[in-house]
Amino acid sequence: MEKKIILDGNVVAKHVKDQLKNRIEELKGKDVVPCLATILVGDDPSSETYVRMKGNACEKLAILSKRIHMSKDTTTQELLEKITELNDDPSVHGILLQHPVPGHIDERKAFEAIAIEKDVDGVTSLGYGQTAFGFGEYPSCTPAAILEIMDFYKLNAEGKHAVVVGRSPILGKPVSALLLNRNATVTTCHSYTQNLPQIVKQADIVVAAVGKPNFIKGEWIKEGAIVLDAGYNEGNIGDAEYDSCFEKAFAITPVPGGVGPVTISMLLKHTVHAAGKSLEIHEKHK
Repeated sequence: MEKKIILDGNVVAKHVKDQLKNRIEELKGKDVVPCLATILVGDDPSSETYVRMKGNACEKLAILSKRIHMSKDTTTQELLEKITELNDDPSVHGILLQHPVPGHIDERKAFEAIAIEKDVDGVTSLGYGQTAFGFGEYPSCTPAAILEIMDFYKLNAEGKHAVVVGRSPILGKPVSALLLNRNATVTTCHSYTQNLPQIVKQADIVVAAVGKPNFIKGEWIKEGAIVLDAGYNEGNIGDAEYDSCFEKAFAITPVPGGVGPVTISMLLKHTVHAAGKSLEIHEKHK
């Protein structure tokens, strides 16, 4: 029997960052310093932690991190004005609005205000549409991370049956589209899906993206399947029950240390790419 593979996200993330270092140096040689602006509205402790982690990851690679912290009383209009200001700032290459925002703010309207060329987190409907059509520059970072892991470990999706459990607009739906574009046959499941265990059992590739701890059980997994767990729940627990799924799977991502670290590295990759694109546009118009 083939040896099982634990898909180590820390190794993949390091590989991505190492590749970015040369590109960042090239850009700096042309007086372009990649810059990611992160907007945090309110005082949610988890969101503050995520924003800090993203900022620290930027700084380690010498990417500028512009942190904007707005009060919990910020209105939708004030947030839109801030996003417009960042859209118009040529020194900012990527904009990340930390989710969730306070309930009184129209979050979708705020996401849609982000310029497509700066939507490095893949949150706009235009970005999603381009991803689905196969020419998006910046897919949502977690779906992009899942494909990056598959590429690093040479796991081919073509002709395989992929079952995605979850249909959120920044995870389940875009990862389904990305896998479809890689010639997988994709089944997207959700809370209304009937006979879920039987459907998962047919999968060559399982993407767990449902937001429920230990939801996917080992007895649901086909012998030799690939399990990509994009869940991250309290207590460092994924959406797939790791030990029982490990028994059946050929390859599996751990939680933590699987998809998570690669997600952050994709945000950095997209920001550096956006900086390069902005330089190309500037040089064309000289």
